[in-house]
Amino acid sequence: AAAAAAGPVVGSVMAVFVTRRIPAEGLRVLSQAGGCRVQQWDSEEPVPRAELLAGVAGKRGLLCLLSDRIDREVLDAAGPGLKVISTMSVGFDHLALEEIKKRGIRVGYTPDVLTDATAELSVALLLAACRRLPEAVEQVKNGGWTTWKPLWMCGYGLSDSTVGIIGLGRIGQAVARRLKPFGVKKFLYTGSCPKPETAAEFEAEFVPLMRLAEESDFVVVTCALTPATQGMCNRDFFGRMKKTSVFVNTSRGAVVNQEDLYDALAHGQIAAAGLDVTTPEPLPTDHPLLSLKNCVILPHVGSATYATRSTMAVLAANNLLAGLRGEPMPHELLL
Repeated sequence: AAAAAAGPVVGSVMAVFVTRRIPAEGLRVLSQAGGCRVQQWDSEEPVPRAELLAGVAGKRGLLCLLSDRIDREVLDAAGPGLKVISTMSVGFDHLALEEIKKRGIRVGYTPDVLTDATAELSVALLLAACRRLPEAVEQVKNGGWTTWKPLWMCGYGLSDSTVGIIGLGRIGQAVARRLKPFGVKKFLYTGSCPKPETAAEFEAEFVPLMRLAEESDFVVVTCALTPATQGMCNRDFFGRMKKTSVFVNTSRGAVVNQEDLYDALAHGQIAAAGLDVTTPEPLPTDHPLLSLKNCVILPHVGSATYATRSTMAVLAANNLLAGLRGEPMPHELLL
């Protein structure tokens, strides 16, 4: 027993719970690891709360997704044997970090590997919103397309524009890198502090949030969800934006006050919005935002390429195994 307390003994069984059906490559990493016993909620749908609480009981490791709320109740259900939590996501706002830290549990996550896919999707969403693509497709299908008209279906272009990025982290930088060749004239960014080395590549200027709102033709949100960023894009913010500007969020839904965004879009305070994230997820099909022509909403598919999801699953599995073996993780969240 003393040896077990000191850390996993070589050859001892490391029991882990996986909260969802994940890409096969990730599961293979776990099943081929010596001494790892995997219990999985084998479904495309989220694990019900009761099944999650039962599943983690007595486990040493947990591999979870951003849709799993890992709070004190789950940690209590797992018991003192839980040593590692590995989340298949770059965001960690679903984890009760204070509580996890208190119990000395290590946390792995998957940054970097989904940066490119999410940045590509952010650009796609921006173009879809500013050039009104879903609306235009609908016109073709319902007979609205009659003849060529000079002002019909006009939107806004990136050439000579000012782009404001909220959160110039990995994904924010990758978005700027992709938008630059479109002929963007100026990049602005805001965040908890200036990042002169990072910003130099885009000659991006660090400005307060409200100045970014006032001067940007396009606003792209790529920050983490924290108490400081929760509800940051609100009535005040949208009120400062240009009537011709386009707002895009691929970070977390809770960064935006959705009622305020609805009002801004419905009253022409801003031109359009593109969202890959909402509150809640999924968004109810009768949600007011879905009634607006100038709002493009996607079902949180930022990292959804086959290659990216597979890489995320493998990294999450390797983080978990390293944690169980008491080794350095490929990507550990330092608490």
